[in-house]
Amino acid sequence: MSATIRSVVVPVSDLDAAKAIYTKLLGDPHTDQPYYVGYSADGFEVSLAPHEDVAGGPVAYVDVDDLDAVRADLLGVGATERSAPREVAPGARVCVLEDTDGNPVGLRGR
Repeated sequence: MSATIRSVVVPVSDLDAAKAIYTKLLGDPHTDQPYYVGYSADGFEVSLAPHEDVAGGPVAYVDVDDLDAVRADLLGVGATERSAPREVAPGARVCVLEDTDGNPVGLRGR
């Protein structure tokens, strides 16, 4: 498995306030919707996600070819599931696991 981290999702409680900060830092977002604001930081995706659990902190997503297989492998060695796989765009699914200390491990794939 060749893992590449290409994005981080930051949960926010006040999208407008967070957008002001991240826009000042990263420039104008490429996507600006009430459910998702996305920035490109030199090809790395920084996303603001309202209505997520802000207590869980930001989640870095690892791109994987086979989300179900990698998820099963990680669950098999002690990871636990925070959120089940769900489709976020056509052909793209994500899920979030936790390591044994409760740190989030995001997976993005098919």
